[in-house]
Amino acid sequence: MSKAPYVPPRVWKYNAPSGGQFANINRPTAGPTHEKVLPVGEHPLQLYSLATPNGVKVTILLEELLALGHTGAEYDAWLIRINEGDQFSSGFVQINPNSKIPALLDRSVEPAIRVFESGSILLYLAEKFGAFLPTDPAGRTETLNWLFWQMGAAPYLGGGFGHFYAYAPDKLEYPINRFTMEAKRQLDVLNRRLGESQYLAADSYTIADIAVWPWYGQLVRDNVYSAAEFLAAHEYTHVQRWAEEIANRPAVIRGQRVNRTWGDEASQVPERHRAEDLD
Repeated sequence: MSKAPYVPPRVWKYNAPSGGQFANINRPTAGPTHEKVLPVGEHPLQLYSLATPNGVKVTILLEELLALGHTGAEYDAWLIRINEGDQFSSGFVQINPNSKIPALLDRSVEPAIRVFESGSILLYLAEKFGAFLPTDPAGRTETLNWLFWQMGAAPYLGGGFGHFYAYAPDKLEYPINRFTMEAKRQLDVLNRRLGESQYLAADSYTIADIAVWPWYGQLVRDNVYSAAEFLAAHEYTHVQRWAEEIANRPAVIRGQRVNRTWGDEASQVPERHRAEDLD
């Protein structure tokens, strides 16, 4: 007996979690669910995050800045366990009212500046330290083109393709096909660009690469959703070349380990408060 087709009600109402891996933290309202003060370390920059693709963007950039000698980029990285709802604490919501990681507090200025949304954090740090963002109008604009492309495109990859392919309680052909088509289109956009230049903003490694790599670079390396074969990732040869080149950067290797709580034990550094924590 076939299942009756779903007919949306005139007004949607929340009744129960819809299922899936993250159902326990999904809700249709914002704001804190509990009171909790966030910890604060000794460094100017306080990062509250988890080593998801959005989270590692920031730790990679911070490690790249430290590798260049920017001592002011020293940071404390505190673990936010999103599966347990840490992002809904009163302290976290005060820094990011959207309750998403990563969130940054810059205490080197008075009053302290909160920065949320990973793209905003990358831009803030690049401008603060004058690195990984070209100063000429053409180079800066091309970098921001790709930075904002990633911010707009990744929800289709993560919330769309990733959700229905990897996390939804049932495998549904229509949404998987719909978002697979978009994921492959986006990979083709990147492949064509990286066939023209070494990096996204021509020949310099920038925050655009740092933003895009944890999602799309890791996707073709089969480290996101275990979907490389399904997406025929080997066909995107220029993305593959770029992804491997960035993966071998020491700061990228270090940054991926921060706020990580899965995988082999050597790759996990749940909290980072000094450089030695990664040694």
